Amino acid sequence: METIVIAGGGAGGLELATRLGDTLGYAGLARIVLLDRWPGHFWKPLLHTVAAGRCDARADALSFAAQAAEHDFEFLRGELLCVDRARRTITLSPADGGDGACRVVGYDKLVLALGAVSHFHGVPGAAEHALTLDDVSGAETFRRRLIAACVHAAEHAAPARLLIVGGGATGVELAAALGQGAGAIAELRITVIERGPRLLPQLHPQQSASAARHLRALGVAVLTSTAVAGVSADVVFDDAGHAHRADLTLWTAGVAAPPLCATLGLAVNQLNQLVVDAGLCSVSDAGIYAFGDCASHVCPVQGAAPPRAQVAHQQAMFLADLLAGRRQGATPPGFRYHDHGTLVSLGAQAS
Repeated sequence: METIVIAGGGAGGLELATRLGDTLGYAGLARIVLLDRWPGHFWKPLLHTVAAGRCDARADALSFAAQAAEHDFEFLRGELLCVDRARRTITLSPADGGDGACRVVGYDKLVLALGAVSHFHGVPGAAEHALTLDDVSGAETFRRRLIAACVHAAEHAAPARLLIVGGGATGVELAAALGQGAGAIAELRITVIERGPRLLPQLHPQQSASAARHLRALGVAVLTSTAVAGVSADVVFDDAGHAHRADLTLWTAGVAAPPLCATLGLAVNQLNQLVVDAGLCSVSDAGIYAFGDCASHVCPVQGAAPPRAQVAHQQAMFLADLLAGRRQGATPPGFRYHDHGTLVSLGAQAS
């Protein structure tokens, strides 16, 4: 029986495992194995709600084990450490991060859905001093640090200062959520710094302008056309030489594939993304597929697929059909991304 291993239980990986489990797994045609270092799935676009204290990720996460039992696939908890392409095996860390032995799992086809991590663009001090929202742990750490900063500020009768680097959806949504709740613990002064000329560059300019007006109405300072040149423990420096004091700095200015991707001997781009062909197969290994934020798919007509949840969703559906044999022909049609629009939540009072 063929074994298909899916590494990464994000929005795309979990959907692919579920779809293949419902087809190949249910029919006994293949063993479907999902790997992830977390016990459950939490939708990454909502991490800002965890950071803002509006959601309990542990309570709202979908259990991988429960999903596997209901949809005829296996779940193995652990972190992917390496891939032996010659033997077609992967090495997985001990379960639950314990002191046990690493595990080796064989595969016939390997699908990498490893997601993305924050990209600091080589800015000095950013990796050392800025927090990120790469996963639930990062969002919970940010929340704890924010509460501590607000409590400390209240004890000293001074405002707490939060600086968010990056005016994309994550940074804007978090600024809006925190702006609406500012004052619950202490006065919170929020600044969003965006390198480009406007917030939310993927939206129409009028919508971007509306989002900026809404943030300013909440008391959030918005600085566009401002690049960050350096980050220290309590100061962010811009390229014009200005110093912005910050009790807490959050980095949301871009993503790259995890460093592991560059260690597999597969072709990657400058962001460590695995280069794939029209069928989302690695250009270096016919037995390995990659999709979502960790993959670089460039359509001759559409260009590079953006790092968005709906891209991962559509690629998961494409791969589910491809791996289940529902895409036939000598040259099956390649993946094409269909943009269904962008949703950005600015709260109940946004207009």
